[in-house]
Amino acid sequence: MRVTLKLYAMLRDHLPAEADGRRSAGNELPLDMAEGATVQTVIDRFNLPAKLVHLVLVNGVYVYPQARGAHALADNDELAIWPPIAGG
Repeated sequence: MRVTLKLYAMLRDHLPAEADGRRSAGNELPLDMAEGATVQTVIDRFNLPAKLVHLVLVNGVYVYPQARGAHALADNDELAIWPPIAGG
């Protein structure tokens, strides 16, 4: 199945260097995933540090940290991940 991963801010650095040519946008990467893959599967695949995985959305809907291991992705889902952000 095809999933679009979007990583924001410093998390973008965790995309593999060879992904540059496959990115459809600066922070966006199409992924081919096995059926049954979860949000946590993607987080683990890219070795995203737990302390930096703060806001996780699938198709614009928040996925709570305790649900990420069980939240199965579907074909054409969009997974967006942000680190903690501070500002004023």
